[in-house]
Amino acid sequence: MNIPSTFKTTGRAAALAAIALTALSTAAAFAQTAAPAATTTTAAPAPTPVLDSGNTAWMLTSTALVLMMTIPGLALFYGGMVRKKNVLATIMQSFAITCLVTVLWFMFGYSLAFSDGGGMNAYLGGFSKFFHHGITVSTLWAPGVSNIPEFVFSMFQMTFAIITPALIAGAFAERLKFSALLIFMGLWLVVVYAPIAHWVWGGGFLGTAGVLDFAGGTVVHINAGVAGLVCALVLGKREGYGTTNMAPHNLVYSVIGASLLWVGWFGFNAGSELGADGLAGAAMMNTQVATAAAALAWMFAEWIVAKKPSVLGIISGAVAGLVAVTPASGFVNPTGAFIVGIVAGVVCYLSAVKLKHALGYDDSLDAFGVHGVGGVVGALLTGALADPAINALGKDASVGKQLYGIAFTILWTAIATFVILYIVKALVGLRPSKQEEVEGLDVTQHGEVVP
Repeated sequence: MNIPSTFKTTGRAAALAAIALTALSTAAAFAQTAAPAATTTTAAPAPTPVLDSGNTAWMLTSTALVLMMTIPGLALFYGGMVRKKNVLATIMQSFAITCLVTVLWFMFGYSLAFSDGGGMNAYLGGFSKFFHHGITVSTLWAPGVSNIPEFVFSMFQMTFAIITPALIAGAFAERLKFSALLIFMGLWLVVVYAPIAHWVWGGGFLGTAGVLDFAGGTVVHINAGVAGLVCALVLGKREGYGTTNMAPHNLVYSVIGASLLWVGWFGFNAGSELGADGLAGAAMMNTQVATAAAALAWMFAEWIVAKKPSVLGIISGAVAGLVAVTPASGFVNPTGAFIVGIVAGVVCYLSAVKLKHALGYDDSLDAFGVHGVGGVVGALLTGALADPAINALGKDASVGKQLYGIAFTILWTAIATFVILYIVKALVGLRPSKQEEVEGLDVTQHGEVVP
């Protein structure tokens, strides 16, 4: 999560003020030596930070936009891409994850990600803010910088914590028991998401090492994509994969969902500035440019290879662009965002359509092919294309630092996800029976069907 650009202005002003105060103190000392009777001047105390209503209004709006990305955005996007017999189960996953993560984030997640972990702070936050202890309506996040209520900041971060595990569900769509889903997602939030969010945004070792992630390329997309791939490999392929028609049952739902994701992503990226300023505007422009470029790049790549441009292709390309520009949105200029979009559209098309079939794994809705691969593309290009004129933090950007962040994220996510899956398997099992899967999860898991 980027420190707002206003901090940089405040930092320069503070440095100048310190120099001025030093000069005044020296002059006062000389004056006292020459004339002991002279009266000394005391510096006025620094003003108490007050809530910034403009920043707060924008963050309230951004929070609602990001929540909309999961419900109904992702629910519809994924729901339209599965077979009709699994549409309710798929939408239920997004909705239930929203509820589960909200409660866990309030109880433990926020504190583990964004409080001081003391001697372990490089790796994990502390327990001081469990159940949001100590936070009041007067508590400000980044006082003197963003000046927004900490409740608003926590709620904004909660929406990120919600969509990340919901994205994983695309990899195992149509073949995971609902009971297994709930246990897996609860454990994964605490063991995987909260620590990685702390590493990058909460004062942990990746952020202090200079890894740049403006809005979640590493924390959200690489994290979810790699976890999704592990899930797909551990669960195995869907019954009938490769022989049964598994085409999307309603792409209209998916287009509506993709459109909601696109609009909501402005809160995701521009909101990550934590303020209503020029950098938020740049992040918004970069998001739009990269998304459109990626959608067209995927569409033309598919047109060349498969001879027809598909609706599924163009909306998948748009999501790939949204994913890839996420880490870069507050660091690159619009030309850089355009490059990010084109590269992501082509690379994610090859990953989701060609690589998956070549290697034979069943990533049902391309959680890894789009989010994992797109997140890596975006993180690397952030290191290559960061523009200090957009964000001064970009002056120290490098592909090497980005690779460092990518490697640690992949390693921890893959190992922890694998272990969690086997814990859940031992507790309740992972997959429904073959007959239940063939019949459909709507009726076998939830006792409901779409007429």
